[in-house]
Amino acid sequence: MRYREGMFGVYVHIPWCRVRCPYCAFAVSTRRDPPHAAYTDAVVREWQLRRDLFSGRPSSVFFGGGTPSLCPPEELARILAALDPAPGAEVSMEANPGDLPVPLAAFRDAGITRLSLGVQSFDPRVARRLGRGHTSDDARALVAEAKETGFASVSFDLIFAVPGQTLEAFQADLDAVIALAPDHVSLYGLTIEPDTAFARVRTPAADEDLWRAMYDAAVDALSAAGIDRYEVSNFARPGHRSHHNEHYWRARPWAGLGASAHAWWPDGTRAANVSDVEAYLAAADPLVSLERPAPRALAYELLWSTLRHVDGADRAALTARTGLAIDVDPSLVRAGLVVEHGGYVRLTATGFPLADGIADRLANTLVDAHPGVPPLPVSSGLTDTLRQP
Repeated sequence: MRYREGMFGVYVHIPWCRVRCPYCAFAVSTRRDPPHAAYTDAVVREWQLRRDLFSGRPSSVFFGGGTPSLCPPEELARILAALDPAPGAEVSMEANPGDLPVPLAAFRDAGITRLSLGVQSFDPRVARRLGRGHTSDDARALVAEAKETGFASVSFDLIFAVPGQTLEAFQADLDAVIALAPDHVSLYGLTIEPDTAFARVRTPAADEDLWRAMYDAAVDALSAAGIDRYEVSNFARPGHRSHHNEHYWRARPWAGLGASAHAWWPDGTRAANVSDVEAYLAAADPLVSLERPAPRALAYELLWSTLRHVDGADRAALTARTGLAIDVDPSLVRAGLVVEHGGYVRLTATGFPLADGIADRLANTLVDAHPGVPPLPVSSGLTDTLRQP
């Protein structure tokens, strides 16, 4: 199945961080003297290896990390010059409060159009528990600077279900977020990932009922403020959805550049880079994994990603790409978890918190598009979807 020319994104992983947060499982480097120019050279070199895989110019670029705002703006500009995004492309950058070496205007001038601010919490106690080095005043100051500088969109990252956090404390956090009128909010339930500081000290996960109450409170509060859910963990005002992230949720291809970056090429190949930063810098080609999912595995991936979005899973597109068809279990409809409309299978408000489990159930009932071939099981059970930021 062909994709529309230029309808692809580029993710660029910038690994530098001042410190590693206790919940972080990403590939980051806390070295004090990051080789910014050498890393840019490596990213540009990698793009030159991948460029011919994609048709047209990227419609979005996302600088993630790590802490991309620790990278000199001129290096980000050099990467953007090599990527040559389409006119009007969304160019996002993650930034942390209290951790910005130059004014935000320098990043705007380098080509950044959208900011994703790692606020995580305005509650000092929760921020300390998360190992964040900023204060609530730092966060508010960065938000004010972002708005004054004139970015097209400003998004907040917010973490909930932190050990020791009460529902009342989280509701106060929501009030603080809403008072600052963000264009977009990404909401993450804390996951205790293996090989993190939280995992090593056996930090307990939040009570499931409390976790669900916090998520529901966030949905209600953000919606009342005009910030509507358009994906399980993401909320936006009209016109401010993350165009880049919608590539992931609408099953469009993307390039992944940098240490540990993953990609989905237009031919359906999954690609992954070496995670170690030094190995990435030294590699002629940093690829360590290439995989072309089998039709049933691909169908499950498509269900898992597209169901998370309000548009839902496109029956015709899934069949065209996999040869399989969605056969909706009527019990999911009767339970009010999904609806079928206009060739799409969509989650209801009740179904959103169970998106992963519903994808499992639908995958169990996939049938060959040619009648007479029985379905094969993929997995089973309903599971929470928000356990993965």
